[in-house]
Amino acid sequence: MDAPAASHALGTDAPHRIPRWPHAWAWGLAVSQGVVVLAWWQLGWTVGLPLMVATHVPFWWATLWPHSSLFAPVLNRLPTRERVVWLTIDDGPSADTPALLDLLDAHGAKATFFLVGERAEQHPDLVREIARRGHGIGNHSHSHPAAWFWALGPSRMRREIANTQAVLTRITGEAPRWFRAVVGMSNPFVAAALRAHGLARAAWSVRGFDSQDQAPEAMVARIERGLHPGAIVLLHEGAAHGRNVAMIAALLARLQALGYRAVLPTPRP
Repeated sequence: MDAPAASHALGTDAPHRIPRWPHAWAWGLAVSQGVVVLAWWQLGWTVGLPLMVATHVPFWWATLWPHSSLFAPVLNRLPTRERVVWLTIDDGPSADTPALLDLLDAHGAKATFFLVGERAEQHPDLVREIARRGHGIGNHSHSHPAAWFWALGPSRMRREIANTQAVLTRITGEAPRWFRAVVGMSNPFVAAALRAHGLARAAWSVRGFDSQDQAPEAMVARIERGLHPGAIVLLHEGAAHGRNVAMIAALLARLQALGYRAVLPTPRP
């Protein structure tokens, strides 16, 4: 969800691409494996086996590479030359959320919070406060299965996305429009679930690995090295090391010094 309080002056256009052909990958797989069978039949295993491996590589790449659009369109950066960034904060709500909201207010910055459904159910007041302050709310799965999200089957994938969509819509009164895959990894079954709920997938263009324990200055330096107009910045809240608030405070100060504004995307088809 992008809150209506965020006017165009605090936003920038971004393509909101809902998957149009969520099962196209299946046709591609069927055709490619048909070619493998024919090659194996006609030319033997010395050709058929390497060809089979080669035809599976794109599917593994699309699963493990967060920026791949093979299974579903994905937004990796905002199409603008203005000195603006989209701050995206994953894994909340958490005990960090109130402090982060105050920090964002102090800097006149907007962010999208990609929330976990189970955590949102436990802290509905924090979800409502995020929306009340004019920030975006995105879908980040229901249980955040970090180790196995990439390998979920179609039924579990549907539940992870649908349950969170229902929870966040019930709490805020507005359905999220953006989805971020857990750990950024996707698989062939994501697209159908996104299409069913009118969701577009967002990745990122720069990250500071703030889920790892490090000095805030080191995290900010990592982000600054890849910073550019329209960057989508991946951030986290609630990490076990307890330093996310300090890291994001340092980042906001640095962005302000560099003349960058943190805005919300204004979705367009």
